[in-house]
Amino acid sequence: MNLRMARLIWPLLIAASCIAGMAQADSPLDKQLEVLLHDAGFTGNIESTLEQRLGRPRDQQLASLGRLLFFDTVTGLHNDNTCAGCHSPTSGFGDTQSIAIGIDNNGVVGSDRTGPRNQRRTPTIVNTAFYPNLMWNSRFASISLDPFDNSRGFLFPDPEGLSLSYLPHLLAAQAFIPPTERTEAAGFEFPGDNYAIRDEVLRRLNAVPAYQDLFGNSFPEVKNGAPIDFDMFGKAIAEFEFTQVYANAPIDQFARGNRRAMSDAQKRGAILFFGKAGCVQCHAVAGIANEMFSDFHEHGVGVPQFAPLNTNVVYDGAGQDEDFGREQRSGNPADRYLFRTSPLRNVALKPAFFHDGAFVRLEDAIRHHLDVFESARNYRPRGLDTDLTRRMGPIEPILEHVDPLLVSPLQLAPQEFNDLVTFVRDGLLDERARPENLRRIAP
Repeated sequence: MNLRMARLIWPLLIAASCIAGMAQADSPLDKQLEVLLHDAGFTGNIESTLEQRLGRPRDQQLASLGRLLFFDTVTGLHNDNTCAGCHSPTSGFGDTQSIAIGIDNNGVVGSDRTGPRNQRRTPTIVNTAFYPNLMWNSRFASISLDPFDNSRGFLFPDPEGLSLSYLPHLLAAQAFIPPTERTEAAGFEFPGDNYAIRDEVLRRLNAVPAYQDLFGNSFPEVKNGAPIDFDMFGKAIAEFEFTQVYANAPIDQFARGNRRAMSDAQKRGAILFFGKAGCVQCHAVAGIANEMFSDFHEHGVGVPQFAPLNTNVVYDGAGQDEDFGREQRSGNPADRYLFRTSPLRNVALKPAFFHDGAFVRLEDAIRHHLDVFESARNYRPRGLDTDLTRRMGPIEPILEHVDPLLVSPLQLAPQEFNDLVTFVRDGLLDERARPENLRRIAP
């Protein structure tokens, strides 16, 4: 074979070898997992559907503007917090704390952040383009259960109610809210309601020539002399969040045919997740779940609660050391202590778990599900900041609201438990969401 022919044939041989590797006979593990994923409705293709569901390509120019706004204190009237203060790129655009710290912080984003705490841990913005509702008690929601569909409206607590339903996506509507939150960004000194706060934010934005130019690049009316309005702000923030979709984990690659994407331990853990362990019953993938590993419903999981020593929120209960969860929204005592199922993609990047960050190790959070009553009654705060360990709320009332799916303990052998942890930690992690990649996004 001459050199010229070898150069022509060698790439073909490599390609054929790769295809052969992809097409090799499935192992018993592969076949079992493939059946489970098919039955659960999991395809591994959700990320590729984003622009089709938006009905257009993502607008990188508008997303770049949204990125600057996301990191800028100009949108917080207290002048000391930004979206990124609680949604940190070093934690998968989630919280660096067990319970969020908003205004009056020390200017640090990370484990050394201090200041008065809010009531819950800040969830991630990654993949929220596919979430039908937002927040731990689902208080921001698409009534159609589709964040891309405003036909039935986007529902918010008063005073907004359904008034933001004209916006094209739930995230564009949700962006109206954080600047108005007193504990997160606005502070308590500025007088007026949500509308007055937003007017002041717009006054600040319109006073910055650089923002007038940037908004003008994306909105011709601003270039022609019109002021920046909050619809534009919301669309810019949402567009940035549309660029933060990281749903190409090993499980996705496996579902699309790459049997080598997952280790055997990850496959065994996935088989447990979708089978014997029953995790998928709440951490769902089909229908409104959009393969996000959450059913986006609220459940009682028996998570211990505590109230921070330094907080700017009045907690629930007689001792002001409880969080009533969904009841705060519904007013129904049956909804007490119920919180939305946390989506599990990229969960390995979180420094704490559940609505109040009661557990700081993924292994402990998973083990809690196996025997909720034993775990809750023997809970001791470990690895939490000192200010979160002094005021524990009562546990027995919480256990009265445990979801029926968790009432009976689940026995897993040590190897099974390790495999399940491996799948949740590694099999659901998109490497692009790691801190060393996301921190480059900061301006």
